[in-house]
Amino acid sequence: MAISAVSRVAMAALPEPVIQTRPDTMPPLVPDSGTPYNPVVTLNGWTLPWRMNQGVKEFHLVAEPVVREMAPGFKAHLWGYNGQSPGPTIEVVEGDRVRVFVTNKLPEHTSIHWHGQRLPSGMDGVSGLTQPSIQPGKTFVYEFVARRPGTFMYHPHADEMTQMAMGMMGFWVTHPKTRHPLIDEVQRDFCFLLNAYDIDPGSYTPKTMTMTDFNLWSWNSRIFPGIDTLNVRLNDKVRIRIGNLTMTNHPIHVHGHEFTVTGTDGGPTPKASRWPEVTADIAVGQMRQIDFVADEEGDWAFHCHKSHHTMNAMGHNVPTLIGVDHSGVARKINKLIPEYMVMGERGMADMTEMEMPIPDNTAPMMTGEGPFGPVEMGGMFSVLKVRRDQKPGDYKDPGWFKHPAGTVAHEYIGPLAEPARFKAEGGQSMPRVQQPVSATEVQVRKPTSHSGH
Repeated sequence: MAISAVSRVAMAALPEPVIQTRPDTMPPLVPDSGTPYNPVVTLNGWTLPWRMNQGVKEFHLVAEPVVREMAPGFKAHLWGYNGQSPGPTIEVVEGDRVRVFVTNKLPEHTSIHWHGQRLPSGMDGVSGLTQPSIQPGKTFVYEFVARRPGTFMYHPHADEMTQMAMGMMGFWVTHPKTRHPLIDEVQRDFCFLLNAYDIDPGSYTPKTMTMTDFNLWSWNSRIFPGIDTLNVRLNDKVRIRIGNLTMTNHPIHVHGHEFTVTGTDGGPTPKASRWPEVTADIAVGQMRQIDFVADEEGDWAFHCHKSHHTMNAMGHNVPTLIGVDHSGVARKINKLIPEYMVMGERGMADMTEMEMPIPDNTAPMMTGEGPFGPVEMGGMFSVLKVRRDQKPGDYKDPGWFKHPAGTVAHEYIGPLAEPARFKAEGGQSMPRVQQPVSATEVQVRKPTSHSGH
């Protein structure tokens, strides 16, 4: 079956498009028709409702410009679907016949590619190759059977670099129709997409021609502290589905627990291929599904392990000034500019503590206040909250963890003995024949440009 445009007469019979503009994590959408399943929770997102039409699940996506709050006080002008970027998650059951109407309200043509799906070639969504592009103001319909269970993505295959850089993407979950030998039942099922933007401080619109130097690393177009926490009950079996539609890989790390990679966008992984992990690297265009038992109470960091991906908008061409004494220069500059402040003398945290003024509509580079002080994070960072008293099916934030007495690291105020040192340690295995007259300390200045990387 080939994709087709929808006539004006047929438009009257379309399912009403559902629009959502709130950036909160919405409750799971429990199915009210069709085969029952355990629905997912989309982090800072939602699931698109459908209607049943003579045994076919019908959805309506609207491609359009959107305003996305990426963090409190910071909004971006993006492109997305149904009021948000990313678009809503689509949930179906293996064997469902699915009909998706796509209305284009963008200023240019578009299409939708159903990333990872088995379907007729004419439904694959590649403009010019498998279908005509969807022109502005037009509505097309895609129809196919969800053949296999798994986690997939959708995104344009038309002016792809521009449209994906503007935030056009979404998640698709196909649940198994019966118990599956490779897909365990879980109590909590989360999903989110990794995406990245280049938005200058004080501006609203991404630079669509950026290829590597992105300055905002986000989960579902949200950056810390705007990313909601993942709240689970102690001993819940938890699943997290993560899709990567950025232009680089992301080592996603969970504190306090071990997990196994139980699925990719190619389907569930064989049990013989699974092993315990605490970090899973997700390459470009890949999805990884991780499962674990949340058997350790507490507040556990959950983040990308590339440290610059847990920071918000920053300058790249800033020299390292750690250890440099600015005092003399600072006094002279203060005479001309009383508000001048030294930056980076002890590390990047100095800049957080000073609470420097930033342009309007800009997220602080490092931010977040925890129960013990500044968290100094940004970008791809959130918290897994495991609680004994979290009720089944309750996804509300339980607040900060109350640590049992004696289980929090604290300052030591007793005597400190001088550490014992071996006289032989640190020697050369093959000493030089001619020793230098005096020791030389090399002064190294790091390059301030990264051109050519």
